[in-house]
Amino acid sequence: MIKRFWHVLLFIFLCGPLAAQGDIDPQDRMFWRNERSVGAALNSDGWSAIYRDLRQIKPSHRWFIEGSVEGFKHPKEIKLSNYYFQNTGSFVFGKLNSTWTIGGGAGYQQEIFGKHDLGGVSISWFAGGGATVLFAKPIYYKVIVWLNNDYYTIEEQQFDNNTIHEPLQILSRASFFKGFDEIKLYPGLYGRGGFNFEYSRNDRITHALEVGGSLHAFTKKIPIMASEDNKQFYPSIFVSYRIGMILDPLSQRNLLDLIRRRPAE
Repeated sequence: MIKRFWHVLLFIFLCGPLAAQGDIDPQDRMFWRNERSVGAALNSDGWSAIYRDLRQIKPSHRWFIEGSVEGFKHPKEIKLSNYYFQNTGSFVFGKLNSTWTIGGGAGYQQEIFGKHDLGGVSISWFAGGGATVLFAKPIYYKVIVWLNNDYYTIEEQQFDNNTIHEPLQILSRASFFKGFDEIKLYPGLYGRGGFNFEYSRNDRITHALEVGGSLHAFTKKIPIMASEDNKQFYPSIFVSYRIGMILDPLSQRNLLDLIRRRPAE
């Protein structure tokens, strides 16, 4: 008898935490979910911020429209500072332009694994694409120009391989706003796809992590660095965090109520 008691006690001790992890959400489960969310991502070649508006077309299937702002970096970008002039700021030696894009497009998302309790995770795949425009703003440097062996002056110049041969000739980067009137535009297309892991504990707010890949293609090579290896196509992998809200959620209970109230034809 005592041995059986200890067996039951051990069973309760081991299974109690497991049962707690599967608590059923007391809220009405959403039957139809339209959603708006924003996300911030780290890309292998920069960063991005994406707004997305999802509309459910049938259970587990949604289409979406999105808008994005993204920044690109060249793999040879290395921040330096002038050894002889302290506290003057950092710069990237040989960089010609700061670049970012504004884009918009549409896509499709499908749930492949549903969430059934508070501690669960739903998994979906998504894919989309659209048009984008890249803005290339020239970068100016504060360049040390020697007048003679004892005197020098500081001039704001763009990087030029013919006149700037080493980092010690650069004091720092000029103001970020210098060169805005010289911005050039490069149109292009993009595609993005991956997996969405939604883990919210509330049916009115959504939290999710996304991982995937993207490809941006432009009409010509983007002159980011003063080198021969600037690119026209930008493949990238990313990881992002998304937060959003459910719009006009309709629970399964409310849907049944609407069906019951519908007049007979």
